Amino acid sequence: MVFSFFKKQPEKMAARPSIRLPGAKNEETPVPAAELAADKNVQGGASLDGFSDFDFTHSPPSFQIDGDIDPVNAPAEEAAILFANGQDQQARTVLENALQARRSGPAERLWLMLFDLYRIIGEQFAFETMGIEYAREFEESPPIWRNEPEPAASGKASKSDAGRLFFKGDLLGGNAAAFDTARKALEKDGVLCLDMSRVKQADAEGCARLLELLLYARKSKRGIELRGREALIPLVKNAVEAGKNEAPAAGKEGWLLLLELFQQQGQQDVFEELAIAYAVIFEESPPSWDAGRVKAPEPAAPADDEKEEIGTGNDDAYVLSGEIKSSRFADLQTFAQVRDALLIDCEKLTRIDFVSAGALINALSSVRGEGKPITFHHPNYLVAELFQVVGLAGLATVVFAKH
Repeated sequence: MVFSFFKKQPEKMAARPSIRLPGAKNEETPVPAAELAADKNVQGGASLDGFSDFDFTHSPPSFQIDGDIDPVNAPAEEAAILFANGQDQQARTVLENALQARRSGPAERLWLMLFDLYRIIGEQFAFETMGIEYAREFEESPPIWRNEPEPAASGKASKSDAGRLFFKGDLLGGNAAAFDTARKALEKDGVLCLDMSRVKQADAEGCARLLELLLYARKSKRGIELRGREALIPLVKNAVEAGKNEAPAAGKEGWLLLLELFQQQGQQDVFEELAIAYAVIFEESPPSWDAGRVKAPEPAAPADDEKEEIGTGNDDAYVLSGEIKSSRFADLQTFAQVRDALLIDCEKLTRIDFVSAGALINALSSVRGEGKPITFHHPNYLVAELFQVVGLAGLATVVFAKH
């Protein structure tokens, strides 16, 4: 993807003769440059080195000066682009020089970008020294130094740390989309944490399809961890109860799924009682108790205040971490497909390059086209500025961490 971020540099202009002010005598008094520029076309953009890997197209040759233009846009964008290209010291120079000329008001974002850059490159002394100046300038507490998290080993995007996928909709045989999504995720990653906590009802065919998925994972040496088991059990019981008046074989998979759930929950007494009933009804041996298949207790659900801060309720996040280079985000569409809103967790993201930013904007454009809200959660200010440059911020809400 090619982005047009910079304006074409102007050809060198011939020196202008000095202009006499009305009433001047022999001396030629030059008019201040700002007054000369006020009614002239000027060339925008910045000259950056080190972008041999990128091909930027040229913008129209000039633009009119607009008094409402944010005066810190140019250095902020330049620093973000340099940082994305791995040119940390050049980005540092741009930000430090910009803060020499402008230190208050809109320039606060330059301070915050430089704080993040100092943290990323390990300049704690410079960070804390600037913190004193920031407190004096803005009369508020400066950001606090914290160690930069270790980059992810793969340097790629990933799902949430738990790899959790919410089962969208109910456990019904006709809900093919949810089962297909779960199977694709399992085949791709080899492991899957399938959260059933949002399921509100189940039927015999839905129980059969979930049991089939669990058996497939076991036979293919893949792994599924079911979440929301405790809430799922009464729904499966209801499905089994509803099938009592049908032929016994019609509800067999529901019984087997119940046995599997009690097995994972570690409820051996209930399991053995149900196994005896199964043997009587279906006239065949039930599954045996296997202590090795008992799962650990499920983690507690997020606290209400944590849900409110993230703004996603019970939803999980697509996590970007480390330094992302040349990523195509092939799994993002599948991840977003079963969600009503998309949360992208950037808290552990250090840097993202242009190739990846281009791929991300393509992926998110289709998600946004479906009317789903998108939120970037806690990016650093350098990454957030790059999102602004490439247009990603126009597709999503950006929520910054408290500093």
